[in-house]
Amino acid sequence: MALALGLMVMAATSHAQEAPKVKIATNMGDIMVELYPDKAPKTVANFLQYVKDKHYNGTIFHRVIANFMIQGGGYDAQYKERATRPPVPHEGRQAMTAGLKNQAGYLAMARTNDPQSATAQFFINTVDNAFLDPTPIPEGSPGYTVFGKVTAGMDVVDRIRTTPTGMGGPFRTDVPKSPVVILSITLVQ
Repeated sequence: MALALGLMVMAATSHAQEAPKVKIATNMGDIMVELYPDKAPKTVANFLQYVKDKHYNGTIFHRVIANFMIQGGGYDAQYKERATRPPVPHEGRQAMTAGLKNQAGYLAMARTNDPQSATAQFFINTVDNAFLDPTPIPEGSPGYTVFGKVTAGMDVVDRIRTTPTGMGGPFRTDVPKSPVVILSITLVQ
């Protein structure tokens, strides 16, 4: 009996420590992502709240640069910007210290020049982008907070990154000529 109870506790503990997973369903295919709340807790909680609120449903990848990244989550197909909550605190150094870097297939929060400005937009690195990682303080760059990794669907990311781009909406360059729509982002149990 004690052994059975011990095994149940171990199973529950290992299940509780599993990283949350989400499915990014796009009109070009599905991308499966594992999130790391143990390494970037506020960023993951922020992202999952947007997922729960269905914020991403119907948004587009509005910035695609083949040998850099694909960015989305902020605009719909008519380039109307979605309303957001206040910015999430920047966790770039914490995430990097925990082993997360801007490498191919990793997700990070998009932001302005202000490190404390990330809200809902995110990007998927299509190549290793070490220059986006935080650098040593006091004068170093805060970098971009990495919070997840593509676990399946890099072929979809590759199709998106090689889609023809040009002008679109308010953007002069890097917009897919055929919209790449995020149909939904859902938590996978």
